[in-house]
Amino acid sequence: MTLPVADATLPGVERGKSVVTAERFAQGMTFDQYVAYVGSPGNLAREAGWWLGPTRHDFRGLLRESYERAGLGDAQIAAIRWLAAQPNGPKKVLVISEEWSSDCRRDVPMLARLAEAGSLEMRIFRRDGQKFSRAQKADPGESPNADIVNAFLNEKDGQTFQSVPVAVFLTTALAKPGENREEAWARFIRDWGALQASPFFPMWASAAVDEMVSALHERLVVGPRSAS
Repeated sequence: MTLPVADATLPGVERGKSVVTAERFAQGMTFDQYVAYVGSPGNLAREAGWWLGPTRHDFRGLLRESYERAGLGDAQIAAIRWLAAQPNGPKKVLVISEEWSSDCRRDVPMLARLAEAGSLEMRIFRRDGQKFSRAQKADPGESPNADIVNAFLNEKDGQTFQSVPVAVFLTTALAKPGENREEAWARFIRDWGALQASPFFPMWASAAVDEMVSALHERLVVGPRSAS
């Protein structure tokens, strides 16, 4: 999943340049609207991708069940609320999704829960038009959301990919006044102390366990990677 954090004062993720105006953001679907859309005749008539083949499946039930099962830990809830309360904290979440992707079926319900916990407004945009796109960039003649998709492409090794899901956290940026070296250091010390007292230290501790257990799973179940 691609998770850019955009410096955004709507209108515009990048002032004067972004396609994500307040009006454009409002055109996206809420999670409930997206779930309903997934089972609609219009969506099921679109071409799908990945291992399920070109035929779309009605994943409304699976998405709703995933949402009902999805739960954030206390540290995660505290962390997103703490971030949202900051002067330049996230206010909105833009998500690019296609339900044929198992990553989207897994992550988008969790993103909905995260947005709810932080009182963030979330809108979902579909990636493709009628056809499944295999191109490095979205075609404006095919995808109605090509402008948004192309604004948040996954860039790797000089190539671009239309990865899904993409979650873009839109913030309200506040410019910092000019400060000298001593003032910058003093601010760093204050911020570092505040960070240690914030919900992030227990959340990171939990995340470290997740990473170690995942590494053990890869070693014991998946097995060592073969040399290329």
